[in-house]
Amino acid sequence: MSIGEILYYVFYGYSIALMIYIVMSWLPQVRQSPLGVFMARICEPYLAVFRRLIPPIGMIDISPIVALFVLQFVHRGLYVVISFIFSLIS
Repeated sequence: MSIGEILYYVFYGYSIALMIYIVMSWLPQVRQSPLGVFMARICEPYLAVFRRLIPPIGMIDISPIVALFVLQFVHRGLYVVISFIFSLIS
């Protein structure tokens, strides 16, 4: 397994975890379960950065959307940089 594949699976897995956590925010019973507490420990530190920067618009919090966008942007940027470095080495 190459570094690019590992990077892909890590970012993809974290993106899925964020999406699950976002959906869980609409279901208070699930969010208070052991799975919800675990997901909060994984996702909330990353989302908290964006919640401090982006205030909610009325009752709608758009910070998770921005957080997912930034995560994808960083993933693609790292992939390009790593691919470039390995092309120089080869």
